[in-house]
Amino acid sequence: MRRRDRDPDLFTASADAHAAEDADDARMRGNAPLADRMRPRTIAEFVGQEHLLDPGRILRDAIERHHPPSLILWGPPGSGKTTLAHLVARAASAHFVPFSAVLGGIAELRRIVEEARDELRRHRRATILFVDEIHRFNKAQQDAFLPHVEDGTITLIAATTENPSFEIIPPLLSRTRVLVLEPLSPEAIRTILTRACSDAEHGLGTRQLTLAAAASDFLVEHSQGDARIALNALEVAADLAAGAGRSEIDLAAVEEAAQHRALRYDRAGEEHYNLVSALIKSLRGSDPDAAVYWLVRMLEGGEDPLFIARRMVIFAAEDIGNADPGALQVAVAAKDAVHFVGLPEGRIPLAQAATYLATAPKSNAAYRALLAATADVKQHGHLPVPLELRNAPTPMMKAMGYGSGYLYPHAHEGTIVAQQYLPDALASRRYYEPGTVGHEAEIKARLDDWAKRRAAAAGAPPRTTRERKG
Repeated sequence: MRRRDRDPDLFTASADAHAAEDADDARMRGNAPLADRMRPRTIAEFVGQEHLLDPGRILRDAIERHHPPSLILWGPPGSGKTTLAHLVARAASAHFVPFSAVLGGIAELRRIVEEARDELRRHRRATILFVDEIHRFNKAQQDAFLPHVEDGTITLIAATTENPSFEIIPPLLSRTRVLVLEPLSPEAIRTILTRACSDAEHGLGTRQLTLAAAASDFLVEHSQGDARIALNALEVAADLAAGAGRSEIDLAAVEEAAQHRALRYDRAGEEHYNLVSALIKSLRGSDPDAAVYWLVRMLEGGEDPLFIARRMVIFAAEDIGNADPGALQVAVAAKDAVHFVGLPEGRIPLAQAATYLATAPKSNAAYRALLAATADVKQHGHLPVPLELRNAPTPMMKAMGYGSGYLYPHAHEGTIVAQQYLPDALASRRYYEPGTVGHEAEIKARLDDWAKRRAAAAGAPPRTTRERKG
């Protein structure tokens, strides 16, 4: 954070108006966790999110005008969403009302709206309604905010860890500004840890403990940009060090405090789509190392292994196809193996399949053929089957010409005949254009040879696969 670019006086001008709130906060924070006690009290104390808070940036500008718009703060856990909402309200001298998407309901919202109207009427004071985890509200509940945001009764600041375009109704999105918070940088986490160790009023300063460099590095890496994780682990490590009579928080203490880190992953949210997209693109890009990494990320996050296996089956047909026909067999076998043995052993066939698919030759020719044929079916509708291709099980159908002129390939040399198999309107169309890698190179050579033989049989110049697009 470039602290020299921030003016503390600008953001502490309303401190007197909140003196009583600060006193209450101090009393409440006495037994609160370290992460809560170290929550910044002014924008000048906030570490990180410079893209929103540096001079000239959108949130800084809204704060300077003391009249913030309705906002949706979208970011990972521990990135400062709740803290920023408090600080924005404080800078605007607004009445701050927290509202939980888990605990609150429509009746509670009506009461808050009436109080907000009273604040405006009697005290000319705006109300900022802070809705945490707004993605947990259903669409009907989100609709309840709209009229009160539109008429200015409340300014809505909502926090979410999920992509708003997936979780927030469009009318509410159009009436708010979405601000994206990033995971805190390693430098920001390190600053927060140093401050927590030295702050005697709110942090661990009175314990006179030092944080070893290796321990600090571990906490920075362990937190993955989440200040809450870093501070929670630091607090436990400090208790361990003090209990052992040590004056230094060393690497062993923070490793013991951290234990196993749960990976952030939501099987129904944006991270689900991000990780499966990364897996598929790594397979398509022929990078087995990246493919295995994203596979493990999904499994460690709790993804259903059969979902991953199904995606691999689709990938084998769509992106490898006939360049390596065995790829589909490997993918289906991996799916069956995972279903048969379950986890954790099922990870092994998944890894085998991922590395096989990533290193196989690639072709989407079969998939492109499907798309092209689908487009023609939709455009041309139900074209009649050529008479020579129709079955003739009855005398009447034979009399109508069904099957007349059909050339039985096995009765001809090389089993290749000059026969039209597509409807007349699509006679020149070629949907499948094999590539030049893997098994498809053989298929391409075979099709080109057949094209020459058919052309010779029909008395027309032959066309290669590249020339056969209609």
